[in-house]
Order: sequence, then C-alpha cells, then structure tokens
Amino acid sequence: MNINLTLIGQLIAFAIFVWFCMKFVWPPITGAMDARQKKIAEGLDAAGRAERDLRLAQEKATEMLRDTKKTALEILDKANKTASEIVEEAKHTARTEGERLIANAKTEIDLEVNRVKEDLRAQVSVLAVAGAVIINWSNNWPHNFKRGKRC
Repeated sequence: MNINLTLIGQLIAFAIFVWFCMKFVWPPITGAMDARQKKIAEGLDAAGRAERDLRLAQEKATEMLRDTKKTALEILDKANKTASEIVEEAKHTARTEGERLIANAKTEIDLEVNRVKEDLRAQVSVLAVAGAVIINWSNNWPHNFKRGKRC
C-alpha cells in the first residue's frame, strides 16, 4: 500500500464527508441556530418593549396618583369650606335665635314687672286705705268708743 494513495483516499473521503455535512447536516443546524437567535432577539425586543411599557405605566400611575391626590385635596378643601360655612350659618342662626329669645324674655320680664307693679299698686292702695282708716279711727278713738262703734 502506498501512503500517498491512502492519503488521497482519506482526503477524498474527508471531502465527501464535508460535502455531505455541508449539504445535509449543516443547514438544519444553522436553521435551528438562526431560529433560536431570532427567538432570542424577539425576546430581547419584547423585554425592551415590556420595560418601556412598564416605565410608561409607572409614569402614568404616578401622574394619576398625583392627580388623585390633587383632587382629594380639592375635595377636602371644599368640604372644609362647606363645613365652615355651615358652622358660620349655624352660629348666625343661633345668634339670631338667641337674640329673639332674649327679646322675648325681656318682653315677658317687662310684662311680669308691670303685672307685679299693678299688684303692688293695688296692695299699696289697700294698705293706704287701711292706714287711712286706722289713722282716722285712732284720731277719733275716744269719740268712736263713746259712740259705740267698733272696728
């Protein structure tokens, strides 16, 4: 056997093996690698889009939260203002009612004072008449006793 012929035979067999691999084995392997690379690229793009969407959603949520807080503060301010107005109105109503009650009480007091004055005048007039009778009787006492009058 000749080494050159063996070497040439091995070279031909290797060339046929390389051609066979390049024709039948390599395309499915490269196709699978390309598909996998494409899936990885799509996954990275999807991750980038998801990250961007997440950032946008966080910004939107932060903005909505800020708007909600602002609206809540406006509602609280309106509620406090309304409460203050209601309290002021109640104070005014109570003040008016108090003034009316005081006026009614003063009127009743004046009426009671007048009634008491009238009662006092009547009692004073009765006492004055009684006093006058007693004075008159005491001035004329000896004369009244002699005449047989009794009080």
